[in-house]
Amino acid sequence: MPKFSVIIPLYNKERDIKKTLESLFAQTFTDFEVIIVNDGSTDASERVVKSISDSRIVFFSKENEGVGPTRNYGVKKATAKNIVFLDADDYWYSFHLENINSIVDKFPDAQWFATAYNKKHNENLTTSIISPVLKKGENWTGYITNYFKYSLVDALAWTSAVGMKKTFFDSLTGFDTTITHGAGEDTDLWLRAALKAPLAFSTKISATHNLDGSNRISHTHTLKRTYMDLDTYEPEAGKNPFLKKYLDINRFSLALQYKMAGDTASFKKYVAKIDGNNLNKKQQKLLKLPRHVLKLMVKSKVLFEKYGVRLSSYK
Repeated sequence: MPKFSVIIPLYNKERDIKKTLESLFAQTFTDFEVIIVNDGSTDASERVVKSISDSRIVFFSKENEGVGPTRNYGVKKATAKNIVFLDADDYWYSFHLENINSIVDKFPDAQWFATAYNKKHNENLTTSIISPVLKKGENWTGYITNYFKYSLVDALAWTSAVGMKKTFFDSLTGFDTTITHGAGEDTDLWLRAALKAPLAFSTKISATHNLDGSNRISHTHTLKRTYMDLDTYEPEAGKNPFLKKYLDINRFSLALQYKMAGDTASFKKYVAKIDGNNLNKKQQKLLKLPRHVLKLMVKSKVLFEKYGVRLSSYK
């Protein structure tokens, strides 16, 4: 039995999957199996995968259902006690699994674990995550007991740098399949995990979130997506002010998306549930801007990133 099962959902990633797999098979830690689940791809993704010969690959194909059900399917097929996720357009540095393994060895009772990561915005801009936890130093490993406190700008947990005990994943019932088109199914799972167990975390950056990949589901139009239900966690937020702030910052993000999509009713619904004290001044001002100005600012943000400057309303 391998120590890790790597779960890769695959949907129309023929331009990215080869680089992703190359980063996987360059790992210094090699005791793993690879569960690739083809979610009804209509391009050459399957052909690209099958051109790579490695006995650790286990390949499945099914009809298109979306990323949440596809990851859940992959976990069911996994044979290892520890599962880790890798999306088909992201990539790991050669020491990523070694990094993950060191966390598991140091904290054998940890139910879930993660590493710091970089964010590739485009060819000209790659930045590390922004979180107070990085102040602990480049090689700190420990438990994060209040996940939300450290995830108010960039989330500590990101799919391609997270792992879980398979039993813990099953106890959480996996990804919520009612959330569609990448509209928070991962955020929802990390939220539920954080309420159940502390996160064992390494500040050593060993993976890259590729925001510039092809065919990204996050580009799906807002009104075609079914988002996670933040209100589910409001009772818990009454006991944890950092959770309340975390929820309100996510409401802020969704409110802006709905305003730009022209859905005024949904915009007002989210804003009504935000405690204004949980937003910074930039965020408060953005909520008051008209739709056309917001859309112009998004275009400006993308332009700045092309020239190597990251702009964010979260800091």
